[in-house]
Amino acid sequence: MTGTVPFSASHPSQLSVQDELRMENRLLRARLEEILEHAHRNQNIMERHQKFELQIIGASHFRELITSVFSSLATTSELDVVNLILLDPRQELQQMLHDLRINLREFPHMLFVRSERELQTPSISTTKPVLGPYQRHLYEQFFRSYSKKPASVALIPLIRQGRLIGYLNLGSYSIDRFLPTMATDFIERLGSIIAICLENVINNERLTYIGLTDPLTNVSNRRYVEQRTLEEIGRARRQGYGIACMYLDIDFFKKINDQYGHQGGDDVLCEVARRIKAELRLSDTLGRFGGEEFVVLLINANLQDAMLVAERIRRSIAEKMFALSEAGHCNCTISIGLTTVSEKLNRGDEAIVAKEMICRADRALYDAKRSGRNMVRCE
Repeated sequence: MTGTVPFSASHPSQLSVQDELRMENRLLRARLEEILEHAHRNQNIMERHQKFELQIIGASHFRELITSVFSSLATTSELDVVNLILLDPRQELQQMLHDLRINLREFPHMLFVRSERELQTPSISTTKPVLGPYQRHLYEQFFRSYSKKPASVALIPLIRQGRLIGYLNLGSYSIDRFLPTMATDFIERLGSIIAICLENVINNERLTYIGLTDPLTNVSNRRYVEQRTLEEIGRARRQGYGIACMYLDIDFFKKINDQYGHQGGDDVLCEVARRIKAELRLSDTLGRFGGEEFVVLLINANLQDAMLVAERIRRSIAEKMFALSEAGHCNCTISIGLTTVSEKLNRGDEAIVAKEMICRADRALYDAKRSGRNMVRCE
């Protein structure tokens, strides 16, 4: 037995190896569980993003899309700040949306700029997302709709057919959320999808707008004015204010056509529409009713207010000559019939109230015509 190592002497080392293996297995299991949890979380995030993408791809109207961007995207991506800036060089998009009764004040974090210069950030990329900590001197204009600024941001250019149409701006109160070293594939895809969806809904709204717009003067057509009149009668009744209606007719328009040709007549129609519109608020409505006749709805206006507006319109047309594209200049005047519907008189069937209001304005117009033209008459 001399020189033989007892079995019990090697047992502690064998236990030590087993303990190390068990500990390593426990660490591996913990790591696997961590990986599995991370995978489940990523799967959940991916499913939420797929749901969001399907939601915005299915949007057919501007309000529907923008509501999804501001509400669902913040939840889906766990963001503290979501901001949208759209380029609108001639403010045509804003005007169209307003005419379609889309209240842009519903979306305080959607901003419009006429050019990239308004953002005062020439160093910001117009083709690739920019990630990193919030820097006031660079990003203040992008996040001016938020009083509390994010700690880290992602600025995503929205590109369609090689043209910048705006920026989707994301922010987090965590400084580590958006780092300059992060890959941008995912947010580039997000920006691309939102840009396509924006173009789609704007085109849809534009088709609707064209159907409600006079193609020559680019103001509302008769169909839209009649539809809007019903809406405004109802709204005035609910909110307790008065509205006014003007019926306007260009004086001796046939003579203008005869003397200056149809192009000259078209020039006058367009300029008359422009001058009328310049005297109105955004909440008011101007429409061409046919030929040389226009109708104006003044919202929340009494007779005295409406008379002042009508006189401004009459003077703006009578006191300045009209430049014609092919035949020099000409003078033009307009006759205006005016009526109001006060809160007390706004009773009964809305369609009847609207029809009678326009008929009264029309009668007042004919009174102005019989009285010598180039004047305002009330009924």
